[in-house]
Amino acid sequence: MIAIGSDHGGYDLKTQVIEHLKERGFEVKDYGCYDKTSCDYPIYGRKVAEAVASGECDRGIVICTTGIGISITANKVKGIRCALCSDTVSAKLTRLHNDANVLALGAGIVGPSLAIGIVDAFLATSFSGEDRHARRIALIENN
Repeated sequence: MIAIGSDHGGYDLKTQVIEHLKERGFEVKDYGCYDKTSCDYPIYGRKVAEAVASGECDRGIVICTTGIGISITANKVKGIRCALCSDTVSAKLTRLHNDANVLALGAGIVGPSLAIGIVDAFLATSFSGEDRHARRIALIENN
């Protein structure tokens, strides 16, 4: 299951990503926000991160206007490796090398078509499992 959440600045992109994921057969759990009323991104970033960290959801997607604030929030949750991506190469490499479990997007930075490509690359790529990458992830987790 994919956890997804956004603030008001990411709401429109979130609804487009949810529609795309459902069309692809993914089960999606929406952690809010649920409209364009001004709200605080840390609330929704944390909800998604906690769902992934607890194992309730396999991966997460968080969206705000830049993706920066919501990614910082998600990364405060133990066990989360959230990557802010603005291109498909970064989305693929963060899965291969960092085993990122949450993807952050900036709705004001990437348009819907690029965002869908980034999401697809993130979800289609598995962690490489290479020793050097596993060692580095362990170092991240133990800091």
